[in-house]
Amino acid sequence: MASEDVKASEKAVSTIVNLAEEAKLAREGVKAPSYAVLSICKSLVAGGVAGGVSRTAVAPLERLKILLQVQNPHSIKYNGTVQGLKYIWRTEGFRGLFKGNGTNCARIVPNSAVKFFSYEQASKGILLLYQQQTGNEDAQLTPLLRLGAGACAGIIAMSATYPMDLVRGRLTVQTENSPYQYRGMFHALSSVLREEGPRALYKGWLPSVIGVIPYVGLNFAVYESLKEWLIKNRPFGLMEDSELSVTTRLACGAVAGTVGQTVAYPLDVIRRRMQMVGWNNASSIVTGDGRAKAALEYNGMVDAFRKTVKYEGFGALYKGLVPNSVKVVPSIAIAFVTYEMVKDILGVEIRISD
Repeated sequence: MASEDVKASEKAVSTIVNLAEEAKLAREGVKAPSYAVLSICKSLVAGGVAGGVSRTAVAPLERLKILLQVQNPHSIKYNGTVQGLKYIWRTEGFRGLFKGNGTNCARIVPNSAVKFFSYEQASKGILLLYQQQTGNEDAQLTPLLRLGAGACAGIIAMSATYPMDLVRGRLTVQTENSPYQYRGMFHALSSVLREEGPRALYKGWLPSVIGVIPYVGLNFAVYESLKEWLIKNRPFGLMEDSELSVTTRLACGAVAGTVGQTVAYPLDVIRRRMQMVGWNNASSIVTGDGRAKAALEYNGMVDAFRKTVKYEGFGALYKGLVPNSVKVVPSIAIAFVTYEMVKDILGVEIRISD
């Protein structure tokens, strides 16, 4: 009888334990997906806000950079940063400084959201593989691995939003005197599709992808590695209660932006020029005026490089570098810090390398 009581008790305890485990799994099964979705949404929102804020802050310099990159070398209208900004103000007014910024934000918000989110996911996946291969669960991302994660993020984000980038480039160089006016983002997209075909939306994609690998890759690698070094070594008293100050993080972002854009800039020039090819009744900024007027024709990335250097010299690959440098340093810095601050506000963990 006692033996039967013991067995019954064991069975009851086992049943209770099983029920408790099932309830726990059920709770986790319901909560885990919803938490994951919420975390993804917060990450995407933070990335989108970071992109919109940073690009709007430097929109005039962004427009001037593109104008300098694509203007006809025989019909110079923009000659330097200060003169270029003054010329835009004089001929197009205050709104001219922000022309194309709406389309740029419509592009950069999803681009930035996808880029930051992709970087986080790629970093986690690469770190997991690295820990498995080394057999060290405490291993951290190296600068080279961060470069790879950043490159993956850049390619994904660039490819997902590239048609918007092409349209933004054309809207940016359009002036009041252009023979044909795009009325806005959707009109430009439909016009390119109708007149040049679907493939035209990806003109210049190859140099863009090649350029985005060192640009975005170095941005993330330099930023994360520099932050990690500062946190570990604590030089010059830059730490504030075991965290970097906003000013220090801005400086880290500025260094990252400078390194990335200097390496990748020639490819950005070629990308912009290829995006203008096939544009019927293109802006006079591109084709030139009077006797200097000529259609822009390139038969691919290599041909664009060759013709640019042949007819304009090697320095043409760095046209617009000065306003771009002035723009990209605060832009990248603001983007990184805004991203981290928004994620802090939303309560999302942002330390990828931990």
